[in-house]
Amino acid sequence: MTYYHSKYSSRRKKSKRKRFTVYLIILLIPLIIGGYMAYQVIYKANVWTGDKEQASIYIPTGSDFKDVKTILYKQGLIIHRKNFEWLAKRKEYPKFVKPGHYVLKNGMSNKELINLLRSGNQTPIRLIFNNIRTKENLAQRVSEQIQADSASIVKLLSDPAYLADMGLNQYTATTIFIPNTYQIFWTTTADDFIKRMKQEYEKFWNEERKAKADSLNMSIAEVITLASIVEKETQKNDEKKRIAGVYINRLKKKWYLQADPTLVYAIGDFSIKRVLNEHKEIDSPFNTYKNKGIPPGPICIPSISSIDAVLNYEKHRYLYFCANHDLSGYHVFARTYEQHIENAEKYRRALNKLRIWK
Repeated sequence: MTYYHSKYSSRRKKSKRKRFTVYLIILLIPLIIGGYMAYQVIYKANVWTGDKEQASIYIPTGSDFKDVKTILYKQGLIIHRKNFEWLAKRKEYPKFVKPGHYVLKNGMSNKELINLLRSGNQTPIRLIFNNIRTKENLAQRVSEQIQADSASIVKLLSDPAYLADMGLNQYTATTIFIPNTYQIFWTTTADDFIKRMKQEYEKFWNEERKAKADSLNMSIAEVITLASIVEKETQKNDEKKRIAGVYINRLKKKWYLQADPTLVYAIGDFSIKRVLNEHKEIDSPFNTYKNKGIPPGPICIPSISSIDAVLNYEKHRYLYFCANHDLSGYHVFARTYEQHIENAEKYRRALNKLRIWK
């Protein structure tokens, strides 16, 4: 009996273990499947940026979840759309859509992507502007890089009350813009952009630069205006200080500046390659053949090199300069009018040879 009972008991234990194992497997299967599904939806890579390591998306102010999906799907960035949408809804992202410029890395999971978009932790863009003539040019260039449109920027830069609050007027409106590369959020408004540039302007005009402007008996706006003339006279940085010196010599003698680029600005036709006598008759405060001193405002937004060229102008006795007849882009300088006329005649002959009449 003892042997039989022991054998029967052993069989029962084995049977129970088998049943327990089966029940455990039955219980674990949904967990395993659920875990696998969770991995697929939450943790598995679901962002694909093609042959690049990352991709940028721009979510405009006022966008909703539908707009975000359109942006992502148009660029082909999401591998499994249903998985992304399912988790986005579970994490209530549709309630927390935030505008901005976001950089997506290849292989991001849905969780990483949604957390990034929900956070509003956008990546700044590199705002660059240079070679700008007018506030309209500036607005167009900037609006191509941030969300603010060009009309909103021009509107503020044309508003007398707004400009007056910043110590500016219709002529000096562009003096606060220093061409450079700036880190700025894509969602920056026109007002915030202008105020940011005012801050950068104040940083640029440190005590050293202010002291140099004072030594010239010029305001900051006048330095920038003279720099804008230098900017349009030459593209050669190594002769900017010498050209600035010519204009400062003329100012000291109370001569007319007689700067051809100011006539081009006054006329408004920037395609002019050759200034003629008829152009010198235009009635404009920017006509430096008729008005003495520095014009009321800049004729372009000058580069830092041109501003510093004025502040550190070359001291010499030149009063005239003319484009070199070799058409290298450089200039020849003269102390006397007779020397200047000779240089100018050589240049005119070079233009005539190329049939450049205007």
